[in-house]
Amino acid sequence: MDYKHSGVDIEAGYKAVELMKKHVARTARPEMLGGLGGFSGAFSMESFKNMEKPTLVSGTDGVGTKLKLAFLMDKHDTVGIDCVAMCVNDIACAGGEPLFFLDYIALGKNVPEKVASIVSGVAEGCVQSGCALVGGETAEMPGFYPEDEYDVAGFAVGVVDKSKILNMDSQKEGDVLIAMQSSGVHSNGFSLIRNVFTVNEQNLARHFSDLGTTLGDCLLTPTKIYVNAIQQLLAEVQPKSIAHITGGGFYENIPRMLPDNISVSIEKAALPTPGIFKMIQEVGKI
Repeated sequence: MDYKHSGVDIEAGYKAVELMKKHVARTARPEMLGGLGGFSGAFSMESFKNMEKPTLVSGTDGVGTKLKLAFLMDKHDTVGIDCVAMCVNDIACAGGEPLFFLDYIALGKNVPEKVASIVSGVAEGCVQSGCALVGGETAEMPGFYPEDEYDVAGFAVGVVDKSKILNMDSQKEGDVLIAMQSSGVHSNGFSLIRNVFTVNEQNLARHFSDLGTTLGDCLLTPTKIYVNAIQQLLAEVQPKSIAHITGGGFYENIPRMLPDNISVSIEKAALPTPGIFKMIQEVGKI
């Protein structure tokens, strides 16, 4: 008996690291110290030494049951973008700039090409948000996950000058709420969605004219990364607070950016609604 016969292939782990190196290299920032494979990731503080009071902001999240669709479609190069987006969008809500990201991939069997595909998405998310992928962990866990399934989670750290942290207490009656369009369902609500639709390979492959694509490709559309758009907003209109619409939707997330004495009025008819939401409502009788 040895480790490989117990279900953990160390050689596959080495190969996965080699295959992901080219993706990680795309995310490099000047402050990134050392290469892939160390026990920890190092990041210089040089980039924010001129801030008056540099303040670290962080976010951690996963992709959730959206991964079930990736398994069925055997498409693994977008869920890493979701993972990064869910973390860096939270950092952007504080007015912060994402600096670096670490990922965690746990799987039943290490297939190096699949791991590299997942990491390619993580790297793409890091490129889109301007943060460096400084490290991560790939854990092969036979008997815990089925061989063809995995979980993806991540952790991001950003920085903002303390005086520029958004302060919701500065809001007053008459302020304007700005809506930023999503790319679709993002990475929340999939426990509901998988009950609304009969999620199998056949149904996910069906093309819908209202969606302009297949149901599967529409649902697997990566979570939009708002970092650059928010940085532009911060420079142009100086918003007072920002809500990242994740689990709980409008009703749970918008109040999190409001002081107790302020509420908002939203004219839903003025907002374009992506077709997938209308389909979920109709099919699920929601």
